[in-house]
Amino acid sequence: MNDQIQDFIHYLVVERGLAKNTIDSYERDLKKYAQYLEHVEQLKSFNQVTRLHIVNFLKYLSDQQKSSKTIARHVASTRSFHQFLLREKAADTDPSVHIDTPQLERKLPKVLNAEEVEALLNVFDTSTPFGVRDKAMLELLYATGIRVSELVNLNIDDAHLTMGFIRCIGKGNKERIVPIGRLATEAIEEYLQHGRSILTKQKEQDKALFVNHHGRRLTRQGFWKILKKLASEAKIEKELTPHTLRHSFATHLLENGADLRAVQEMLGHADISTTQIYTHVTKARLKDVYNQFHPRA
Repeated sequence: MNDQIQDFIHYLVVERGLAKNTIDSYERDLKKYAQYLEHVEQLKSFNQVTRLHIVNFLKYLSDQQKSSKTIARHVASTRSFHQFLLREKAADTDPSVHIDTPQLERKLPKVLNAEEVEALLNVFDTSTPFGVRDKAMLELLYATGIRVSELVNLNIDDAHLTMGFIRCIGKGNKERIVPIGRLATEAIEEYLQHGRSILTKQKEQDKALFVNHHGRRLTRQGFWKILKKLASEAKIEKELTPHTLRHSFATHLLENGADLRAVQEMLGHADISTTQIYTHVTKARLKDVYNQFHPRA
């Protein structure tokens, strides 16, 4: 069973070009699935799996108090895997074909208001190379809405500052061009002149745009720690995650009249339905404004 899972993972890497985090998620889900089939259902091959076995597995996850989002992810992983086995003629049928995905509760993303963004972007001590770097990172995140994984994977030659855009590689290894504003451009220029060279100790070996105190590429975990520290210093009480600035970027653009398709392009969403969640946020904002300012609200 494990060999077939590894064949599928290889297919995801080579042919689908999925992001590492996505592939790791598929692998975890399928190993749990295989473990259940072997130890609970006493199966020795994926070719023995029936629809009932999959339904039992999903009930097993539910009994473990797994969220509907986690169960939906397992359904997607299992379905893709069985389709792969059928396509590769490693199985005679696809038992997942009539398995329903659980209804997901759509939560509105948490966003910062303009005042909170301003407070966060003015909390830096720019007399240090770390402060100059942190300001450049957060200015760039809010200016472009790129994901944190995309931010830390940027190289120096991905920032085309004179032309006002960055080039980033998103999910599925897809490249996109995102414009950046004057303030973010100035913050990056300041970092390149007075921050990065100090952090790398003049050793320009690493192509990474944003580096840590060792002069090596900053990690997602490293950025997460920086953000928590800055949020505390800016006295932001809302729960702040690396994705919050991405949500704020999209919401503020739409609130100010941006075209939904343009926002979809900048965020790198494959499907516009993913971007449409932000229109619900702006509607919620309209309701708040109405309740606050209408005399008969």
